[in-house]
Formats: sequence, C-alpha cells, structure tokens
Amino acid sequence: MNEMLYQTNMGLMEKLGILADAAKYDVACTSSGVDRKGDGQSVGNCIKAGICHSFAGDGRCISLLKILMTNECIYDCKYCINRRSNDVPRAIFTPEEICTLTMEFYRRNYIEGLFLSSGIVQSPDITMELLYRTLFLLRNVYHFNGYIHVKAIPGADSELIRRTGFLADRMSVNLELPTAEGLRALAPNKHRKTILTPMRQIQNEIQANKEELVLYRKAPKFASGGQSTQMIIGATPENDFQILNVAEGLYKRFDLKRVFYSAFVKVNEDKALPALPGGPPLLREHRLYQADWLLRFYGFEAKELLDEKRPYFNVMLDPKEDWAVRHLEEFPVEVNRAPYEKLLRVPGLGVNSARRIVAARRSARLTFEDLKKIGVVLKRAVYFITCNGKMMYPTKLEEDYIVRNLTDPSDRIRFGSDQMTYQQMSLFDDSGIFGGIGNGSLSVSG
Repeated sequence: MNEMLYQTNMGLMEKLGILADAAKYDVACTSSGVDRKGDGQSVGNCIKAGICHSFAGDGRCISLLKILMTNECIYDCKYCINRRSNDVPRAIFTPEEICTLTMEFYRRNYIEGLFLSSGIVQSPDITMELLYRTLFLLRNVYHFNGYIHVKAIPGADSELIRRTGFLADRMSVNLELPTAEGLRALAPNKHRKTILTPMRQIQNEIQANKEELVLYRKAPKFASGGQSTQMIIGATPENDFQILNVAEGLYKRFDLKRVFYSAFVKVNEDKALPALPGGPPLLREHRLYQADWLLRFYGFEAKELLDEKRPYFNVMLDPKEDWAVRHLEEFPVEVNRAPYEKLLRVPGLGVNSARRIVAARRSARLTFEDLKKIGVVLKRAVYFITCNGKMMYPTKLEEDYIVRNLTDPSDRIRFGSDQMTYQQMSLFDDSGIFGGIGNGSLSVSG
C-alpha cells in the first residue's frame, strides 16, 4: 500500500475528531441480531440484544466506534460534506490506527463494536483493500471478536468484498438516493448498476454461506448479520410512494435486513439542492421508518399505504392510523376472535401485544383492562376494537371524528359532547418511539 496515503504530521486524536465527525451523516448502522460468545482466547464478544449506536429498551446506551477510514474522496456528490470540491480538513487512518482505537476504546468499555465506512481514496479497489486490511488485522492479529459493520465499496473488486465479508458481522452498500434519476442529478460519478452489483454479490454470498454451514458447521460465516442500505430523503423530488416502493423492492430483491432513511441535511450551497426553509424533513423521515416497520413486520404492502393519487403520508397520523381511518369497513375488530394478522392492523397493537392477546384468550375472554395490562395502547386502539362485542366507549366509526380525536393537541383525557373519553397519541408512549406500531423500544441510529 502506498505510504504516501497516510499523514505523518497529524496526531491520532486529531484524526479521530475529523473522521468521527465526518461519519455522523451515515445512519446505516443498528442492531445486527448477531450473537457470538467470547471463546476464552480472543478479546470481546457480540451480543444479540443489539450492538447499535442508539439506546436499548432498558435505557442502556449501546455504542459503536463509528468512523470513516478517510474523508478524502475522489467523487463530487453535491449533497456530501466530504465531496472533492469542498475545502474541509482531511485525514486518513492507517489500518493499524483503527485497530489501536478499537481495542483501546473497547478495553475502556466505551464501545461494543466498530462501524467502519470510508470516502473513496484514489480508487474503489484501494479503499476496499484498506478496509479489508483493517478487519483482517482486528480479527487475526488483535483477536477482536466484537461486532463489526463495514461498508462495501461500489466498484471494488468482488474478491476483496468477499474476503471482507468473512471478517464482518454486517455489510452495507449505500443506495445514496432513491432513484437513478436522482443519482444522475446529484452524484454524477456514481451509477445505480455499480451500487446494486455488490448488493447482489453480498446477498448471493450470504445464501451460499448458509448452505455451506448446513453441511459444515465450523465453516467461516459470511456477514451473518446480513446487509443493509441507506438512502437520503428530501434531496431529490421523489414522493413517499416512490420511496416506499423502492424500499419494498430492495427487501424483496436483495433480502436486506434494513433500509435506513436519512433526512437530507443541507451542508453545501449548490443550486441543484433544495432550499429546505423548514430544515431537514425529520417528520417525513420518521413516517417512512414507521411505514417501513409495517412492511417488514405487519404484513402491509406499499400499495396499501399509498398510491399515485395519494403519494405522501399524512404527517398528523402514523401510517397505520392513517390506513385504519381510510379503511373503517375493516373495523371494529373483536379481539377475542380476530386472527393474529387482523390484530396486527389495529392501531395501538404491536407484534408483542398481538401475540399476547392470542395466547391469553386461549384461557379466558379478554376485557379492556386485560388489554391494558397486556400492553395495548388503548388511547389509539379504542376506536378500532371491541371486547366481547362491545366498544370501550360510545364511538362513531366516522373518519373525521376519529382523526379529530387522534390529533387533538391536548395530551390529557377529556370528555367530548358525547361523553366519550379520548387522549392524544404520543410518539413516546408504551410502544417506544414508533408509537402504536410495535411494542418494546425501537431505535433509529443517526
């Protein structure tokens, strides 16, 4: 490797300050589902409960060392702070420096793993080789057995990507922008086919590795935590329906574990970029994450949630509530009889609460008090369910009436003219930040 790549006049902590800050716009890291115990010889382990740059359900901060190998880049993407034409401080780590940082942070219990991405230095092959060398040293010289998430570099040699995959727990390839048209407009050096090629390779390698592990249990694992991707939302004019269809297609075609949505933050002045007078579209990003959850765990399809005539989400309601008030013919649902799949479509019921209902009603007929104990968010579910043939309060099955109650600005129980009680939904109610979609804490890194 060309030693001229590395600065000799910059201290390690100075590099860390530059390259940790440069990595903050990459949100494609989260819980991996990988569980690997310490083997008594190597350093570290990997806990399935969630190696992520976020917060666990019990409030613990679970941390990754999240850095770029370098913020040098040969590309000039209009939306990127690290683009070639920007005059920003530049730095590059050696593989040995990243190993030192990872081990020292781990020994001090600052981190549980590493998230490693990079700008493109000189060429995709050189960049991928640097990433591979870093992981090789961590696993084989420093004997680090903790979690590692690494980016596969589009355009890099497929053999380098394959070797890296046998050292990583998860890999990701950033889609960057939802459509090829957006990519051509804002990232002219990047091409959709070049991005999708390593995605397909990683998918094929993971599948082949699973088949090999059936025959040989001790065979090395290839990216056992799967692969993910990220796309920027709001930099280009795609609507929510287009974005959700792209995500649905990625899940089906590439068997991704996760699609991440990153609200566009305007860090460069460029006439090709939107003005964003209201700032980054964070609420839009949130609604897309909620809808993504519905695709992955609740049996919904993109075409059920949006269509060409109605291509954007209602920002006042979460996507499941929005679907429910537009399909009142499906309600109310009798919780003591409805199948699991039907329960999942009720606002205020998550995967866990639906499962608990199915299990609990085998031995007793459930009441509203039982549902509250189970974890159902009744302030939302009350409009859409019955217990033993009765609703909790006299409720009109009318869209305007329910929407008005769900979106009332007060956050307290009050009585309407019909003596019905209701309460405004909160994003931080019993089901975590994805209020009304799931039970348990769910986090979005970034």
